[in-house]
Amino acid sequence: MKYKNAFNFKEKVILITGGGGDIGKEFARAFTECEGKTIVADISLEKAQEVSSEMNSYGGASLPVQVDVSNIKSIKFMVKKIIEKFGKIDILLNHAGINIRKPAVEFVDVDWEKVINVNLKGEFFVAQEVGKYMIKEKRGKIINTASVSAVRGHPNLAIYAASKGGIVQFTKVLANEWAKFNINVNAIGPGYLLTKQTRPLLDDKEKYNSILNKIPMRRLGTPADIAGAALFLASDLSDYITGQTIFIEGGRLID
Repeated sequence: MKYKNAFNFKEKVILITGGGGDIGKEFARAFTECEGKTIVADISLEKAQEVSSEMNSYGGASLPVQVDVSNIKSIKFMVKKIIEKFGKIDILLNHAGINIRKPAVEFVDVDWEKVINVNLKGEFFVAQEVGKYMIKEKRGKIINTASVSAVRGHPNLAIYAASKGGIVQFTKVLANEWAKFNINVNAIGPGYLLTKQTRPLLDDKEKYNSILNKIPMRRLGTPADIAGAALFLASDLSDYITGQTIFIEGGRLID
């Protein structure tokens, strides 16, 4: 093990779904700085192009791709396109996701379908399609995105929590089935982060202070906190870690 080269991803091809968001963009920046080739995939081609263009302006090698992860045909087309262009996918950052906040009694079946189809169905079938290729190559790193909500009963997040709990569990199953192919499957579980998605919620000063008081480190997370864990799980340093969910939440789960 050459420790000083652990975070050099030169010649590695990294697929980032949900790459147009704040965290996806930080993933792209982190791996670009470490010389990886990034594929920024998002349902919004415009957002994917913006992130990819920024990575290329840094001297990186990045390609934007449009994908609807709730549509299996779209997933298959995306993976096929990447394999045709790059010949491989070394690392998957399986990050596309959405959220709807409501009291449990107010959810309707359309809400369920939207969240589950993107978060749970989408992550599973992206992992499956990329996994098929990795099984042939007998190597690969898959990093799914779960959440602290997978293990905590936060109000107004019933469907989101269900989707993220499912991700934690199928991560374990894929890790078990694919370990013999030298494929590591893990997940990251962010807590509250400062992003565009959470800004409206955190603008409520009372809610903001309530959240901070439950975090031992007394600060919210940032996309960089999440990207650091992703770099570790994608590196050779994590070769003996699989089936795990690393919660990145400033100690919120300690108590």
